[in-house]
Amino acid sequence: MLKSQSVRKIAPEMDPLRLGMGWSVDDLEKPQIIIESTFGDSHPGSAHLLELVLEVEKAANANGAKAAKYFATDICDGMAQGHSGINYSLASRDTICSLAEIHAKATTFDAGVFVCSCDKGVPAHLMAIGRINIPSIVVTGGVMEAGPDLLTLEQIGTYSAMAERGEITQEALTYYKQHACPSCGACSFMGTASTMQVMAEALGLMIPGSALMPATCDDLKTMAKLAGEQAAKLACQNLTARDIVTTKSFENAVAVHAAISGSSNSLIHMPAIAREFGVDLDADAFDRMHRGAHYLLDIRPAGKWPAEYFYYAGGVPAVMEEIKSRLHLDVMTVTGKTLGENLEDLKKSDYYTRCEEYLRKVGRKREDIIRKFDKPIGSDGTIAVLKGNLAPEGAVVKHSAVPKEMFKATLRARPFDCEEDAIEAVLTHRIQPGDAVFIRYEGPKGSGMPEMFYTTEAIASDETLAKSIALITDGRFSGATRGPAIGHVSPEAAAGGPIALVEENDLIEIDIPARKLRIVGVNGEPKTEAEIAKILEARSKAWKPRPAAFKRGILKIFCENAASPMRGGYMD
Repeated sequence: MLKSQSVRKIAPEMDPLRLGMGWSVDDLEKPQIIIESTFGDSHPGSAHLLELVLEVEKAANANGAKAAKYFATDICDGMAQGHSGINYSLASRDTICSLAEIHAKATTFDAGVFVCSCDKGVPAHLMAIGRINIPSIVVTGGVMEAGPDLLTLEQIGTYSAMAERGEITQEALTYYKQHACPSCGACSFMGTASTMQVMAEALGLMIPGSALMPATCDDLKTMAKLAGEQAAKLACQNLTARDIVTTKSFENAVAVHAAISGSSNSLIHMPAIAREFGVDLDADAFDRMHRGAHYLLDIRPAGKWPAEYFYYAGGVPAVMEEIKSRLHLDVMTVTGKTLGENLEDLKKSDYYTRCEEYLRKVGRKREDIIRKFDKPIGSDGTIAVLKGNLAPEGAVVKHSAVPKEMFKATLRARPFDCEEDAIEAVLTHRIQPGDAVFIRYEGPKGSGMPEMFYTTEAIASDETLAKSIALITDGRFSGATRGPAIGHVSPEAAAGGPIALVEENDLIEIDIPARKLRIVGVNGEPKTEAEIAKILEARSKAWKPRPAAFKRGILKIFCENAASPMRGGYMD
């Protein structure tokens, strides 16, 4: 018996309440499908999702099920930038996840379709799917088009910093701001939103080939329809999310992440998602699987083209075809078939033919966007996890975005206890070549783990500083971050981690090839490892925790219960 029907027998109020919503008596006996969506007028990634929700609903209902629409709107990191709103970003992920859990568990459903697009909405839904564990399919809202001259949103931070320094006019900045987002969809670069859409498909939870389609593309509605149809089938088969997503599925996703130069924020989200599926995925797994991995995707911010070109080049299936030797092709997916079977079916369909038509319209070849495996952009992945006395639990760097000059360096520490002070020092030229800019007390326990986006953009847009300094933080970065940025330093400052103990003019060693991040000197003088250990022990005894940043509300709850950045920054 379907779970929804067994609950009807013990909850006599359920039938009359649903009839009061306009359901028919026949609807009551059908498989029940929850459609959970982040739709809302919150940002371009969610403003168009209702259209997809309605397609899913119509298709599910036409295939013998009854769908119910639920909503938990997400926020936009872009709109939260530059003010205290960004502190709510990571907390919103866990809150959306919990609300989806409440929706699905308070009224029993037989399957679910999760419609989302962006930075926190997609990982929140993936976490919820693992936690709820019913047959589930993800539908993502795709990516926005690029603006004039392929202008995309991640360039605005650079232009803003240039305007601040007087290098471009305010009129030019205004033009860029008014033309960077010409349509709905996720931002058109391989930031966190785009990366997590790809991860959802790589985990086997989407209709094959449906991640990161252009939001204006009619194909997207077709995929929503197929998801509704398949959800109705899965409800009767009871093929649950955890039946599909296993350790092998996460290994596939990490392999794809390496090939696309995915966002560093994936190392916050993927371990948190894996935990909900009962899978142990730590940052060391990312580091291990990125070593020797071929980086193939020439998409911004690390590459040349806007993200809409990803689908034109064949999307996730095309990437998977190139890295087939690294994938577990026997994993199950929401189609009821294995990954290997899905890839073969796509080659027999018109999928790649349609993609080729899009490519011809923009005058590009597939290899311009997705390189061949034997002709990669890079051959050592894109993410590294650094460890040492500064980050005993680890820190994350997207080395594909780091200038080669900064792969090995010894720098002078310039610590700041908030981002506002650090960015002012950068913009007023108080930061000089050879400095290591620290921004601390910005981890999950400290302030909710906001992005350090504007500081990274200020550094990346300064040609001299980008090649001669590093930014080190227990906070995180935007998926659009470029330059020498090391984040997620754990344990964080608010937990008394070594980053809290760094003082002005300490010597900081960065060695990306050796995966090291260490304090190696004090007051500009080198010290032995034993001497540094004694100094840090003395500093630790003198260190006092800072008062809690938030006295009430969701941020108080989140910060008090947040796990380490390297474990996923979830509410534990």
